[in-house]
Order: sequence, then structure tokens, then C-alpha cells
Amino acid sequence: MKDATRDAATKRLARIEGQVRGVSKMIAEDRYCIDVVRQVQAIKAALGGVEKAILEDHLATCVETALTGDNLAERREKVQELVAVLGGRRK
Repeated sequence: MKDATRDAATKRLARIEGQVRGVSKMIAEDRYCIDVVRQVQAIKAALGGVEKAILEDHLATCVETALTGDNLAERREKVQELVAVLGGRRK
């Protein structure tokens, strides 16, 4: 992973961590359900942004290296990983 991606992801995750704590506090305070749901949706969107950034980095580094290299098994592995991740399955 590129250093810039790692730094950005770490900062975003720290922000998301704060959002999650805030939602937990909202629940403990018995706040209005729709307000809580909206915050949960915001957290999901933020996590999606982190996921997208990491995936883009992976494509630009690991996958590109495998696809331009001579190792056919590594190419197949990277493609299978992407299919599994994008299809929602774990390897």
C-alpha cells in the first residue's frame, strides 16, 4: 500500500471511530431512531470511501505489478481475489 493511501485511510478510520462512538452515545441517550439511522448511514458511506481508496491503491500497485509480470499463477490469483471481493465473497 502506498504511504499516502495508508495515511489517508488511517485518518479516515480515526474519524469513523469517533462517529461510531457518537452513535453509541446517541443510543445510550435514547436519541430519536431516525437520527441514529442517519448517522449509521454516514458511517457506512465513510467506510465505503475507505474501501474504495484501498481497492484503488491495490489495483494500482499489487494488481498492476502482477498483470505486467511474467508469473501467470500470480496474475490468476489477483484476478480471483478481485472477483471474490467485488462479488462479496471472502477468499
